[in-house]
Amino acid sequence: VYSFGPTFRAENSHTGRHLAEFWMLEPEMAFSDLDDVLRVSEHSLKHAISAVRERCAVDMDFFAQRIDKSLNARLDQTLDTEFAHMTYTEAIDVLQRAMASGDAPKFEHRVAWGLSLQSEHERYLAEQHCQRPVFVTHYPKAIKPFYMRDSTPDGVAVDEERQVVAAVDLLVPGIGELIGGGQREERYEQLRQQMQE
Repeated sequence: VYSFGPTFRAENSHTGRHLAEFWMLEPEMAFSDLDDVLRVSEHSLKHAISAVRERCAVDMDFFAQRIDKSLNARLDQTLDTEFAHMTYTEAIDVLQRAMASGDAPKFEHRVAWGLSLQSEHERYLAEQHCQRPVFVTHYPKAIKPFYMRDSTPDGVAVDEERQVVAAVDLLVPGIGELIGGGQREERYEQLRQQMQE
C-alpha cells in the first residue's frame, strides 16, 4: 500500500533541506523488518530510474546535455552497483576519522554521536567514502520519531544515551538523503510507552 501526495512535516526539521511541506511517495509494508525496507527501497529506486530513462529518453537526454553532463554516468552507476550499508555509529566513526586524518574537508557542522547528519556529512559518505549510494541504519532513538522500532537487542543493557532504532536514510552521490524511513514499532506496549514519553 502506498500514497503519493503533499506531505506536511510534523517533527522538527534538522536541516535546511527538510521542508515543512513537500510531495512524497510513502509506502507502508505489513509484516516487514528493516532488511525488507532496504531491499524494497533499493529495488524501487532502480526500477524508477530504469522506467524514467525508458519512457522519457528525450527529456533525460535534454537534461543530460543542458543541465547535468554527468547524469547518465551517475544513473548507470546507481543501476549497476549494489548499495553500500553502514550503521549510523559506523558513519560517525568514518566522518571523525576522515576529519582527523585530513581526508575530509573541514565540515561546517559538528560531527558527534547523537547529532543529526547534515547534508555535507551525507554527501561525503556517499560521494567520497562509499562512492555509491549508501544506506545508513540504526540511528539514535533521540533524533528519530517515536514510532521507530527500538533495535536494541533483547537482554542487552544499553546506555539510555546510546539507544538506537531501526531507521534508515539512503544517501546518494550528488544529492545526499533521498529516502528516509525505517521499521515501525508494532509492539503495543512499547508503542504506548513511547507515546507517553
